[in-house]
Amino acid sequence: MNTKATDQKKSFFNRFLDGIEYAGNKLPDPAILFLLLLALVWILSLILSPFDFAEIDPRTGESLEVINLLTGSQLAAFLSSMINTFVTFAPLGIVLVAMLGVGVAEHSGYINTAIKYVLSFTPKSFLTPVLILVAIVSHTATDAGYVLVIPLGGVIFYAAGRHPVAGIAAAFAGVSGGFSANFIPSGIDPLLQSFTQSSAQIINPEILINPLNNWFFTSASSVLIILLGW
Repeated sequence: MNTKATDQKKSFFNRFLDGIEYAGNKLPDPAILFLLLLALVWILSLILSPFDFAEIDPRTGESLEVINLLTGSQLAAFLSSMINTFVTFAPLGIVLVAMLGVGVAEHSGYINTAIKYVLSFTPKSFLTPVLILVAIVSHTATDAGYVLVIPLGGVIFYAAGRHPVAGIAAAFAGVSGGFSANFIPSGIDPLLQSFTQSSAQIINPEILINPLNNWFFTSASSVLIILLGW
C-alpha cells in the first residue's frame, strides 16, 4: 500500500512538472517576448507622456516626466545608441564566453563524461543537495550560476532519470535563494560588509569592519539553504 501511494505521489508530481514544462514550451521565443515588451513600453510611453504625475526626483529636486519614446528624436537616439548599449551590457561578456565554452564542452563530450563521473559517486538521494551546493558556490563567478548552473541542473537531473524541471528548480533555488550565502568569499561580501559597518557605527562610529566579517553567517546560511532545498 505504501509503495502504491508513493508511486501515485510521484506520478502526480511528475504530471505537475510536465504541466509546467508544457506551459513553458507554449511561450514564444525569448526574442519575441523581448520585442513584445519593447513595443509595450513604447505604447505606454506614448499614452502616459501627456500626464503629469507630480513626482519629484529626490536627488535633483526636479519633476519626473514620462518621455514619449515614439518621437523622431527618441527613435533616432534609440537606433544610434543601440550598438553601444549592446556592447556595454554588463553580463554580455560572461554570457558569450560561457556559451562558447559550453558549446565546445557539449559537442566534445566533456559535459556528458563529467556528468557520468559525478553521478558515478554521487548517490541519487544526495543529487539535490550537491546541485544546490554547486549553485551556491557558483556566486564566486558572478553571473555564472544563472548562465551555467541552472541549465546544467536540468541536464544532470535528466541524466539521472529524474525530471529536468526539478533540477532547474533546485539549481534556481541555490543560485537565487542562496545569493547572499556562500562558503567561499565572493563579490557579495564587500556589499554585506558595507551594511554591517553602517549598522555597527551606530554604536561605535569609529569601528571598521573586515569584508569577511559575515563569513560565518553566510556559511551557516548555505547549510540552511541546502537543507531547505533538499
